[in-house]
Amino acid sequence: EVSTDDPETAFCTLANREELNPEEDSIHHCLYQFTRNETLSETNKLLCDVCTQRHYGPKNNISEKKYVYTNAKKQMLISLAPPILTLHLKRFQQAGFNLQKVNRHIKFPEVIDLAPFCTAKCKNVAEGNTKVMYSLYGVVEHSGTMRSGHYTAYVKMRAMNNHLSDLVLRGQSQASETEPVKGQWFHISDTHVQPVSVSKVLSSQAYLLFYERLL
Repeated sequence: EVSTDDPETAFCTLANREELNPEEDSIHHCLYQFTRNETLSETNKLLCDVCTQRHYGPKNNISEKKYVYTNAKKQMLISLAPPILTLHLKRFQQAGFNLQKVNRHIKFPEVIDLAPFCTAKCKNVAEGNTKVMYSLYGVVEHSGTMRSGHYTAYVKMRAMNNHLSDLVLRGQSQASETEPVKGQWFHISDTHVQPVSVSKVLSSQAYLLFYERLL
């Protein structure tokens, strides 16, 4: 879908992202980097149909060699806040000709506000809202190497979220909570299940994070 927006508002977000100052090795820093404003120049210039037609006339008279390329700005923002937010961390990096697992801990919160990473015209956020809150309810962790290892999960047992059901079924929610959904966390490894504290969950080496929308 291609749309034309006012250049003054095209790169605006629901909340001021410049006030974040995210801590490195954190989910906030990952999201900040993923949604940063990029300049496309030199070999990354964008083919501009408007510029081409303005310079050479109607498109059907233009050969490939005459296309006009222009500097541009690019930014990836969330245009529709999902009922369930799934964050997949890249846990590998290139090391010569091999892939190497990244084992460092990435900090993640129990409640996260997605507003600084959403476009100002986010489709399913009520006008005037400057927060898009999510509560953590699941974590997948991988132990081992790129060649072998073991997956385990942390899951929060909690009451049904009626606001989330409204969002899934009707595309809207009247929720106003900004606190994490209450419940008991469990660690699941094959057939073994045991209760754990939230601090244990937040110290895990997350590979996948699952959040449910609150606001």
